[in-house]
Amino acid sequence: MIKSNKVVVLGGGSFGTVLANLAASNGYDVSLWVRDAEQALRINSEGANTDYHPELRLSDKIEASDDLKKVIESASVILIATPSSIFENIVQRITPFINNDAFVISCTKGILSDPFRLLSDVISRNIKNDVGVLSGPNLAKEIAENKVAGTVIASQSERILSSVKSILSSNTFKIYSSKDMQGVEMAGALKNIYAIICGMAESMNVGENAIGLILTRSMAEMSRFAVAKGADPITFLGLSGMGDLVATCTSKLSRNYQLGYNIGSGLNLLDSKSKVGQVAEGIRTLEVIKNESDRLDLNMPLVDSLYNVINKNYSPSTLIDDLIKNPNEVDVEFTY
Repeated sequence: MIKSNKVVVLGGGSFGTVLANLAASNGYDVSLWVRDAEQALRINSEGANTDYHPELRLSDKIEASDDLKKVIESASVILIATPSSIFENIVQRITPFINNDAFVISCTKGILSDPFRLLSDVISRNIKNDVGVLSGPNLAKEIAENKVAGTVIASQSERILSSVKSILSSNTFKIYSSKDMQGVEMAGALKNIYAIICGMAESMNVGENAIGLILTRSMAEMSRFAVAKGADPITFLGLSGMGDLVATCTSKLSRNYQLGYNIGSGLNLLDSKSKVGQVAEGIRTLEVIKNESDRLDLNMPLVDSLYNVINKNYSPSTLIDDLIKNPNEVDVEFTY
């Protein structure tokens, strides 16, 4: 268990805010780091993060701050929930200030490229402390509304597994544990690609049978990639895999689903992103997975089709055409 009550959440977006409130509601002193001093002032004065959760009254044990050095120096637990685009920069900035006994948890669902890197790898290469990954079907708006949800904490450290359960568990938020950090992290990042596809499919009114088809082929691709990268494909049958895939691919609350729906409805990528209004990690992840699957010579037809829509201006309807015309007719392809 952790020795002190100081929890730091880096990232004042939708998920970072609800993580901070979960920890504070359990009695922990929480610092919520945001990049903008004005936003920090508003959160502290209003007791809410109105940019993301205007309906959520934040615990008075949360203090927002834009002073990264100050919040990290006193932290015993660090949850990173920033966009993947700034994740590595944030890790490098906090490295000089971290206490030796603090641990760091990645809560961001993304993968970096050039070279291919999981975000937990970015932490481990910069920081020698214990590392974990938090991922699952965690639509932030529902968590903010105290609707039932679950997540997975993955780590090789028993201290992290037990401590995170203590910090974040609630009557409506259930936390499971795993030792497969790679699998949990890849599942969380990969499913965003397929959420975009499902959003597109829904906009084209393809029907629920087709969504079921897309979901099962998505799982086949995800597990195929997992095996190639050394993760345990069984992890993908759990909450961080199938659970997150189903929730994100069928929910209008999902940013990636919304993005896909907008593109399928005829908006270009820029306007689709603008309409969503928050970061949808799936587009970044698509580029990384496409490059890596090509390098490894993996068969990922859904990834290929979406890449053609996004980068080569193919019609969204080609996603469904490619799915039907794909020569593979074997049903269960769950690779182990």
